[in-house]
Amino acid sequence: MGNTVHRTAVVADDVELGDGNEIGPFAIIESGCKLGSGNVVMARAQLATGTSLGDENRIYPGAVVGHEPQDVSWEPWPSFTRIGSRNRIREYVTIHRGTQEGSETVIGDECFLMAYSHVAHNVVVGDRVTLVNNASLTGHCEVGDGAILSGMVGLHQFTRVGRLAIVSALSAANRDIPPFVMCGGRPVVAQGVNLVGLRRNGFSPDARAAVKRAFKVLFRSGLSVPEAIEALERDFDSPEVAELAAFVRDSKRGVIAYGEDRIAHRKRSGIGATAAIEGIAPESDVAESDEG
Repeated sequence: MGNTVHRTAVVADDVELGDGNEIGPFAIIESGCKLGSGNVVMARAQLATGTSLGDENRIYPGAVVGHEPQDVSWEPWPSFTRIGSRNRIREYVTIHRGTQEGSETVIGDECFLMAYSHVAHNVVVGDRVTLVNNASLTGHCEVGDGAILSGMVGLHQFTRVGRLAIVSALSAANRDIPPFVMCGGRPVVAQGVNLVGLRRNGFSPDARAAVKRAFKVLFRSGLSVPEAIEALERDFDSPEVAELAAFVRDSKRGVIAYGEDRIAHRKRSGIGATAAIEGIAPESDVAESDEG
């Protein structure tokens, strides 16, 4: 199947195109780009130099993929943006290429980047990640498979988000968010386990129960982080809990706190914030219910 390129599109002579790609009106594909097969690049979207796409991606009007990083130390040396397959990159999404020479920004497969979301330089996004409108990933962040960042969520540079974590709208995170955690607030605090996400991704009842118990050990047992990691590794025979423990152990920024710890700190400080203001679930709702 041949490629369809609108007569007003601008496609550099050295662009590599697979089969069945559709390039819309006034789209721009710069020198050094590579596209697999079955991609749709819609009107006025732009793929900047050094960008590669897999197959069957849909790039919506006005999206800019692979442009120069917003980094004052950047110089015009070669760097890259690598996009997998079957992603949906909606209107006016911005994705910037790596900032160091030869480095890259990476997005996996089957991600859904909603309108106006932003992926900065050197970010690594896994598979099936959702960024809701205006969510923003700053430089060098990492987001694990299946994670969901709701509208207008912001992450500090180098922050990691674990697999199947979910972050509520308007939240801001400056510490790592462990796998399987449901969280939110400014700053983000842990609220419970993403049980719905675990069920939808085929986790067995035993696996979900193990993650719930591990959440309590990590966030609600009163143990220090090193003590909690030791308990997780000693007392659980679960690959999911092992993943959780390894994530926390490898954290360089530290992991988010539990919601009640944050409330207690604010009360001690005389701020007088309530759980409702912080958006924190009541204790009875935290990681306690599972419908199987």
